[in-house]
Amino acid sequence: MKIYNHDDLLDVFLDCRAHILSDCFAPSSGWNYHLRLMICLLEDPGKLYHEYLQEPANRKKDKNFKAQEKGILRYEKLQNNEEKQDDVNSKNSRNQNNKGFWRKLILQTLEESKKTWKEKSCCRKESRLKHSRKVDMVHFSQDHEIEGLTFEEFVNCKFNYCKDQMRMHVVIMHTHLPSSVISPRVVKMMIEFLELLELLDSLFHAADEGLSNAFSQSMDAKQFKLEEAREHCLQILKLLHSKFTLPDISGVSKIKHFCLENARLIFCTASSSAKLYAEDMLRSSLEVLIIDEAAQLKECESAIPLQFPGLRHAIFVGDECQLPAMVQSKISEKAEFGRSLFLRLAQLGHKKHLLNVQYRMHPSISLFPNVEFYGKQILDAPLVKERSYEKCFLQGKMYGSYSFINVDHGHEEADDRHSQKNVVEVAVICEIVAKLFEESVSMKETLSVGVISPYSAQVSAIQEKLGKTLSRASGSGFSVSVRSVDGFQGGEEDIILISTVRCDLMGLVGFLKSPQRTNVALTRARYCLWIVGNGVTLGNSDSVWERLVIDAKARGFFYNADEDECLAQVIIAALIEVGKTDHFPNAHLVLFKSARWKVSFHNGFSKFVTRIKTMEICKEVISMLKKLLSGWRQSHKGRDPNFTNGASSQLLEQYKINGSLYLVWTVDILEENACIFQVLKVWDLLPLSEISNLAKLVDIFYGKYTGDQINRCKLRHFEGNLQVPMTWSVHSNEHSKDDPVEFLSIQFASLNLLD
Repeated sequence: MKIYNHDDLLDVFLDCRAHILSDCFAPSSGWNYHLRLMICLLEDPGKLYHEYLQEPANRKKDKNFKAQEKGILRYEKLQNNEEKQDDVNSKNSRNQNNKGFWRKLILQTLEESKKTWKEKSCCRKESRLKHSRKVDMVHFSQDHEIEGLTFEEFVNCKFNYCKDQMRMHVVIMHTHLPSSVISPRVVKMMIEFLELLELLDSLFHAADEGLSNAFSQSMDAKQFKLEEAREHCLQILKLLHSKFTLPDISGVSKIKHFCLENARLIFCTASSSAKLYAEDMLRSSLEVLIIDEAAQLKECESAIPLQFPGLRHAIFVGDECQLPAMVQSKISEKAEFGRSLFLRLAQLGHKKHLLNVQYRMHPSISLFPNVEFYGKQILDAPLVKERSYEKCFLQGKMYGSYSFINVDHGHEEADDRHSQKNVVEVAVICEIVAKLFEESVSMKETLSVGVISPYSAQVSAIQEKLGKTLSRASGSGFSVSVRSVDGFQGGEEDIILISTVRCDLMGLVGFLKSPQRTNVALTRARYCLWIVGNGVTLGNSDSVWERLVIDAKARGFFYNADEDECLAQVIIAALIEVGKTDHFPNAHLVLFKSARWKVSFHNGFSKFVTRIKTMEICKEVISMLKKLLSGWRQSHKGRDPNFTNGASSQLLEQYKINGSLYLVWTVDILEENACIFQVLKVWDLLPLSEISNLAKLVDIFYGKYTGDQINRCKLRHFEGNLQVPMTWSVHSNEHSKDDPVEFLSIQFASLNLLD
């Protein structure tokens, strides 16, 4: 388990806790040491100062350092006088904020401890965790005392140092010691003691007299409050000393042993529970065993914790309708080696308690799994039925709460490990994720997306293609997780996209047939579940997927991917990339179905796109065609010269696509439903040097047209800056020459500046 990636789990991770606790157990710098030191300091500071003066080894002889330190202490005193004056005058206010203060202190201390442990663990250091604390710019410890401090400076430093160390130890012990070792009453005493220390400190800094005078035997009325706080502190400290001291142990392994011996709750994996037997770590018997994900645990693994001495109750939590234990060997699988004890007990008729309310999925998502896997026994919680739970992340019915997005033109292939992938579905998935990312950023919303596929090759292909989107998503509140079905068990995201991969007319779907695997995939989404797959393949699979496709069609949630122009474009680009454009021969009808102009391709669209070698050129060509079909035209100044001399010279247009290729097209006419109308005819994508040869072909093609037909091809009609197609009735063609005005207008309109 990658524990380093889960900061919230470090608070319960035994290795981390033992390292952090080692600071409290240290004999010469831990809790017991500082408890005795603080008692001595409050009772008889003169004795400590005398010992300090008698031990030259503990002092530094650098006079410059001494002078600097005294200056720091004077600065500290002035600062504290300013900052803490208000604390003495507003004790009630401080008590009101007490809970918030301790919560903040605990969180801050724990974060510092976890960060330190992670740094040391990553460096593989086995040395004891050291906690460095700052005392208002003064570093004071047993090994780094200062030569020549006055009595007041010495007591001040010692007091602040002890106060900070004890505060840190209280937080650590309260968080990481077993509750059987440190009772709530003791913790309450510790917190009360720390509050008194803060009060004592503020009273000292607010007073004119120094701490040394406050600890002297002669007390006047002005020092009464200070003395009262000191006496109260000593009383609690001595009570703590009698009620709670840490055992004399050191070393991380012994501390771990101590924690386990006194633990009341132990969280571990089934296999690691065997460690509890190793050195008889359990001082008292465990009475209750709870096994989570029990349906995914092999019987032999369940037997490990079930042998704990003294067990009175065992509770198995799991779902046999989801993934079972992983077994690689087919022989072992047939022998039911992967069967869980949970499943066996269920098959033997033991009573189960069904948790029959789901709090995750929108009702339109939960409907099919509930019917298919749970016999309509699961209820939707009121939360998921609220209107606010119905989210709209992208425009279009296809992107509602639940949809099956049919990709008819997929291309399935196997990698060298015989895992399947479908590059067209990869393109569709990545396009949808990219659109979600853009929408999330523009709306400044946090959004989590999960992409699930049963095949590792597909997972890798999607991760690779999503690389740029994932890098841009860093720090934006948008997250994408791409995993296999097995890797997603127990997980959930706002939106789930499923890539089913398989594209086989015979309906062969391999291990996609597994109902447990399907159930896991279908139940991970909160707000939206979009299934991307081949409807024909899954509809012929004789599996749960066949019923899913039928259900999606019956409920009106079945959509074709190419209904979305952006998806149609990436589908074509993906097919071009793998050289399978014949899979989608009428793609242009989908791509340009909403265009103002109709389009036809010489020798068909499939042969046209074979001239396109890269996805970048494909996108540029499609973009240019969309502009042309909307009515946009280049000015003659911006066009490349036309080198043809025949009849085609008045019809042929050539627009540069990139540095070397030109899109060559003409305006043609078609007759349909008793109407003649103009269309845009695309001839080819060619380098400039080959256009003259194409022009000869165009001359031959239009050489069969009558003069009237040629004139209709040359006619131009504009609405603003956009050229729009013209339409005539078939019958108007018979009488146009009989009407001299109409005939003249056709001739005049067919003229252009190149004539």
